[in-house]
Amino acid sequence: MNYQKPRGTQDILPKDINKWHRIEQAIREITKIYGFEEIRTPIFEHTEVFKRENDSSDMVNKEMYSFVMGDTSLTLRPEQTASVARSYVENKLYGLDLPLKLYYVGPQFRHERPQKGRQRQFHQFGVEVFGDKSPYLDVECIVLGYHLLQKLGIKNIKVKLNTLGDKISRDNYREKLVSHFSQDINNFCGDCQRRLNQNPLRVLDCKADVNNTLMKNAPEILDYLNDESQQFFESVKQGLTLLGIPYEVDAKLVRGLDYYCHTVFEIVSTDDSLGSQSTIFGGGRYEKLVEHFGGPQTDAVGFAMGLERVLLACELDHAINSIDAYVLCLDATLQDKAFKLVQDLRNNGIITQGDYFSRSFKAQFRSVDKLNAKFAVIVGKRDDENNQVVIKDITLQQQDTVNYENIVSYLKNKMKGE
Repeated sequence: MNYQKPRGTQDILPKDINKWHRIEQAIREITKIYGFEEIRTPIFEHTEVFKRENDSSDMVNKEMYSFVMGDTSLTLRPEQTASVARSYVENKLYGLDLPLKLYYVGPQFRHERPQKGRQRQFHQFGVEVFGDKSPYLDVECIVLGYHLLQKLGIKNIKVKLNTLGDKISRDNYREKLVSHFSQDINNFCGDCQRRLNQNPLRVLDCKADVNNTLMKNAPEILDYLNDESQQFFESVKQGLTLLGIPYEVDAKLVRGLDYYCHTVFEIVSTDDSLGSQSTIFGGGRYEKLVEHFGGPQTDAVGFAMGLERVLLACELDHAINSIDAYVLCLDATLQDKAFKLVQDLRNNGIITQGDYFSRSFKAQFRSVDKLNAKFAVIVGKRDDENNQVVIKDITLQQQDTVNYENIVSYLKNKMKGE
C-alpha cells in the first residue's frame, strides 16, 4: 500500500502554516474594510450546479471530480461562484438589501496537470456582488483584490481589462469569430474545434494555437460593441483611472466560464519567475447564473484568487512560532505544582508550555529555545519553599524572583513592556 498524498495535493506543514494564516488574516481585514461578509458553501454539490447545458469550459468538460451515490451525481466544487449563486437563490438572499457583497475562502478541486502554483486541490479567495449593474462595483472588486496584493507586499502587478459586451454585442462578435476561424479550424487543436461551436470566444483563450496567424489576426470585441456596452466599459476604465489603478486593455482577454458578460479582468504579475502562473486572480461581470438556479434576474460581479499563486508571488518570510512562557520544573516532587501553574497561566491568556517528562534542566532549556519562549518560569525546591519562582526574560537575559500570586501580573506587565 502506498501511503502517500494523492498527486496534485499537498500537506501544509506547521513550518509553512504561518504564511497561510497571514494571507487569510489580510483577506479578512480587507473584506471587512470593503463591507463584504463571509459565506461558506458545501465542498461538494449536485453535479448540475456546475455542469450547465452547452458549457465550453475545460473545467466542466475535463476537470471535474464527480461521483455517484445511489441515483445522485455529486461533484467536488471546481469553483465557487456557482455554489454561491445556488446558495443566494436557495436561501432567498435576494430579499436582503442589495447589493449583497459576499466573500469565501476555501479548497476547490480540478483534475488537471499539476505544476508550480497549480494543484488538483487548491485554495481560492473570491468575492461575489449581487444585485446591481453598476460599473462602480466592477471597479471596487478590482481595487479590493489589487489592495490585498499590495498589503501582502506584491508590487510587480498590472491589471488587464476587457469587455465581452452585452448579449447583442456578443452575438454579433460570435458571428464574425465563427466566420474568421472556420476557414482553417481543422488545423487548430481539438479543444478549439469544439469551442468554435459551443463558445467561439473561448478559442481566443487557447494556449496551444496562440501563434497561429488566424489567432493573431482575429477580430476584436471592441469593434462590435453597441453604445450601451461601450459606455459601460468606458465607465469602468474611468473608475480605475479615478482611483489611480493602472490598467491595460487586452482585447483578447476572455474568461474560462461561459456566464461572463461586460467587464472581464485579470491581475497578473510581471515577475518573470512565475512563468505561466503569472495570473494571480481574475473575474468579471456575469448574468443569467442566478436565473439558472431559479432566482430573479440578477446582475453580479466577482473574482477568484488562487492562494497558492499568491504564495508564489509574495515574499512572506516564515514567521517564527513563539510562546509567551515555558515552565521548567527542577524537582520531581513539584511536577504537579508546575503542571497546574502551566494551566493557570493559560487560563489568563498567556501562551504557555511545560515539561511533561521530568527531564534535566539542560534538556528543558533546549525546549525554551526551540519554542522561542519569551520567558522561562523556573519552579525549584528552594524558591518554592518561599512560595516563589524565578522568571527569566530570555530576550533581555534578566531574571527576577516572583511570588506565586504575582506571576500572572508580572508576566502580563512584562509582555506589555512595562
